Amino acid sequence: MEIDVITIFPEMFPAVLGSSIMKRAQASGRLRAGVHDLRDYTHDKRRTVDDRPYGGGAGMVMKPEPMFEAVEAIRRACGHAGSRASGDGAGRNCRTILMSPQGETLSPSLAQSLAGLEHLIIICGHYEGVDERVREALVHQTISIGDYVLTGGELPVLVLIDCLARFIPGVLGHALAATEDSFSAGWLEHPQYTRPPVFRTMAIPDVLRSGDHERVARWRKLQSVARTLSSRPDLAKDAQGSRLEAGGQRCCLEPRA
Repeated sequence: MEIDVITIFPEMFPAVLGSSIMKRAQASGRLRAGVHDLRDYTHDKRRTVDDRPYGGGAGMVMKPEPMFEAVEAIRRACGHAGSRASGDGAGRNCRTILMSPQGETLSPSLAQSLAGLEHLIIICGHYEGVDERVREALVHQTISIGDYVLTGGELPVLVLIDCLARFIPGVLGHALAATEDSFSAGWLEHPQYTRPPVFRTMAIPDVLRSGDHERVARWRKLQSVARTLSSRPDLAKDAQGSRLEAGGQRCCLEPRA
C-alpha cells in the first residue's frame, strides 16, 4: 500500500513513521509512506500557503492553488491523473482524504476498508481550514479522529496511518491480532495477563491456566462484555437484551445503572 501525506510540517513525521511497526511495515515493502511539503508547490518568495477568509472572520484559510498542484503532481507520479470529479476512475485506486473535525469518525471498519486500497493521498488541514474548493474537487473522503479540535491535521494523519496499517496483511506479527483488539467486534478487549502467574499476591484467573480453550474463550467474551458495559455503555447499546452462552447458562446482558 502507498500513502502520500501533504503537510506544512513534514518534520513531524519521521520519528513515528520510522519506528516500531511502521518502520517494519515499510522495510518489508508492505507499506510506503511519503511526506510532501506543501510549500514546495507555491510560487512566491514567501512560499505562502494561506490567506484571509472571504467574508471576514478570525484566522487564515489554506489556499487552493498549492493544494491542487500537490495532489495533481502526486496523482500523475502514481498514474492517477485528474481530479475527483473527472470521472477517470481515480477514486477506485487512489483516494484523496482530508483530515477534518467535520469528517466521518475513524473506526476499525473504516480503517480496514482504507487498508484494502492501493494508494491514499492524505491532506493535513491547518488554521481555520482548507478552501472549500479543495474538498469539492479533489477530496473523496473527509475523516475525523474524534469530536475535538487540534492545531493541525498532522497528528490525526499519524493516527489514521497507524490504525489502518494494522489491517495490511503481514504488518502485524499475529494474523488475528487486529481482529481481537478492542472495538473490532463492538466490545472492549478482555483483560490480558502474562508471567509470572502470581505477582505481589495477585494471581491470574485460574481459567487462563486451565488449558481449556473453550472455557478461556467464554471467559474472555464475558469479560469483554462486562468491561464494555461498565466503562463504555454507549458501545453496548446494540447489546441490550442480547444473550450469550456462558458455561452452559444463558446470560442476559443489561447495562448497569
